[in-house]
Amino acid sequence: MGYDKTDELAINTIRTLAIDATFAANSGHPGAPMGMAPVSHVLFNKFMTFNPKNPSWLNRDRFVLSNGHGCMLQYALLHLFGYDVTLDDLKHFRQVDSKTPGHPEAHDTPGIEVTTGPLGQGISNAVGMAVAQAHTAAVFNKPGFDLCTNYTYCFFGDGCAMEGIASEAASAAGHLQLGNLICVYDDNKISIDGDTKCAFTEDVSKRFEAYGWHVLSVEKGDTDLEGIEAALKEARSVTDKPSMIKLTTTIGFGSKLQGTGGVHGNPLKADDITQVKEKFGFDPEKTFVVPQEVTDMYHKHASEGAAAEEEWNKLFEKYCSEHKELGTDLKRRISGELPDGWQEKLPVYKPTDSAVASRKLSESVLEAIHEVLPELMSGSADLTGSNNTRWKKAIDFQPPNLGIGDYSGRYMRFGVREHAMAAMMNGMAAYGTVIPAGGTFLNFVSYAAGAVRLSSLSHQRVIYVATHDSIGLGEDGPTHQPIETLAHFRALPNMMVWRPADGNETSAAYYMAITSKGTPSILALTRQNLPQLEGSTIAEAIKGGYVALEDKEAKITLVSTGSEVSLCLEAVKYLKDNNDIKARVVSMPCVEVFDAQSKDYRLSVIPDGIATMSVEVMSTLGWEKYSHEQFGLNRFGASGPYKDVYKKFEFTPEGIAKRAVKTVEFYKDVKPLRSPINRAFTQLI
Repeated sequence: MGYDKTDELAINTIRTLAIDATFAANSGHPGAPMGMAPVSHVLFNKFMTFNPKNPSWLNRDRFVLSNGHGCMLQYALLHLFGYDVTLDDLKHFRQVDSKTPGHPEAHDTPGIEVTTGPLGQGISNAVGMAVAQAHTAAVFNKPGFDLCTNYTYCFFGDGCAMEGIASEAASAAGHLQLGNLICVYDDNKISIDGDTKCAFTEDVSKRFEAYGWHVLSVEKGDTDLEGIEAALKEARSVTDKPSMIKLTTTIGFGSKLQGTGGVHGNPLKADDITQVKEKFGFDPEKTFVVPQEVTDMYHKHASEGAAAEEEWNKLFEKYCSEHKELGTDLKRRISGELPDGWQEKLPVYKPTDSAVASRKLSESVLEAIHEVLPELMSGSADLTGSNNTRWKKAIDFQPPNLGIGDYSGRYMRFGVREHAMAAMMNGMAAYGTVIPAGGTFLNFVSYAAGAVRLSSLSHQRVIYVATHDSIGLGEDGPTHQPIETLAHFRALPNMMVWRPADGNETSAAYYMAITSKGTPSILALTRQNLPQLEGSTIAEAIKGGYVALEDKEAKITLVSTGSEVSLCLEAVKYLKDNNDIKARVVSMPCVEVFDAQSKDYRLSVIPDGIATMSVEVMSTLGWEKYSHEQFGLNRFGASGPYKDVYKKFEFTPEGIAKRAVKTVEFYKDVKPLRSPINRAFTQLI
């Protein structure tokens, strides 16, 4: 194997860069980078194939730092290997608008694959990337053309191992036999509270063995470079299981505080830095030092990666001539473009078409588009029959030896793992060749909220098919009926929350979800049947909000979503017949998309001079942006047949009309009555 003084110098360069950056920022975590510098050196320089000049090359090996607080480790490596991360970027660690934020963010820093930081998310993302790689390889690799052969490597620590999401994802990875996934467990026995013996004494290796992983151990992770290399080699040789290497390291190796919690989340003190640098053979008076021999060694490996990409490009060119259709498809996927005309397959409905639950309308969309959108992978967290997320001819993504599918399959059985499903989909989307959609009940998207938030923050095109969207699910009762969920996720930046009222709106939701390359979507879908609306079209619905029923003499605008839109349309008739009040109705399937329209358009939908009342069988929080008064449900629901539950809370034409009359009466003398759209400002940024 052979390691010399240059290897030792490289390892200590990584350590001192992390020390200097955290000290300059007066913030950060130097301990993990100091402890994991040896394994990082061996992995990046001996095993990983990548081209820093093209961080998006398809067949690069992926690296995920799940213990993202140790991000100076990754930033140092990116700089040293020649990514577009300069020494100045390292000097601006954790500063505003730098390329080196306090935790890794995929859209900020070249070479960062996924956004990590909340513990357990990174390893779960890595499982998703391994899924996407296995699927892409199964679809496109042909004899003599191994286009997709990359590995996904992940570092995780005790904090990740403690988080439930990591257990969910590791269990899924073991079942799926993802031999392309290699994780290194930084067994340093320290978390923020100090020694892990205060809270975490389980045998992590046995746990991963029980999940079906190949488990290895390196006891001297601080110094045993040969042992690390041997473990990584063995892990790569096992192709039918993911591998976990338990690497025992000393957090903050070299510091006076090594092996203690004191080096976990705080920069080293000045005197400690002096003695560490002297110990490692660096001048204590100098900062951010990168010896030339380290640069030369790492740039040599980077140039080998660039050469590997050149060879791959030649192979791909030949592939495209021998496998024209597949080559064209893969080229298109890599470019990020969608197939021409795919949207023409979206179902279109007439008002005379029968009433259908929007979860079934969603199924009809998937059935209609899956052939023309081959990158679409669907799935469910053990609710396939309820979510209606599987098209009839779908093949399951499964290890071939189980006899129930294969890796070319496009339907994911995520199991009862909502949180891991969401994080795995983030990794699948990040891989770059698939568009993932995954189903659960809307109420249980909240179980997945940590990963859903990262979908938004990291700009991943992930589609959450969230059925059973309200008290309309009926008998399952308050434990399953979402009340606050839409308010929560509407408050999440860069998330589209769709609650379609009929078939055309459901098709519009899918159109926007699939064409919005940097924005995830939640589709809130009903269990109960919904009539096809008179005024709905895909073209109107993709504006996020539109006038479903106009009346120039109206005294009130009813603005609503989903199953309540048709109730509002019935309430219009009731108001006219019983109260001699004319009303207009606005359907607002996605407030985020509506907010992006011009002010003139928004005022045409919710105009000045007329009272507006929102109607949604959910928390009213947020509706003050679009209405003067809000009719909603600011309490938990009830168990019973859904029509009876709607009656209990007066979500009926009569109940809506009763509140509309009060709204008209209250605002009749307010002159001028301004639309809620007419504000001094809607946002500062």
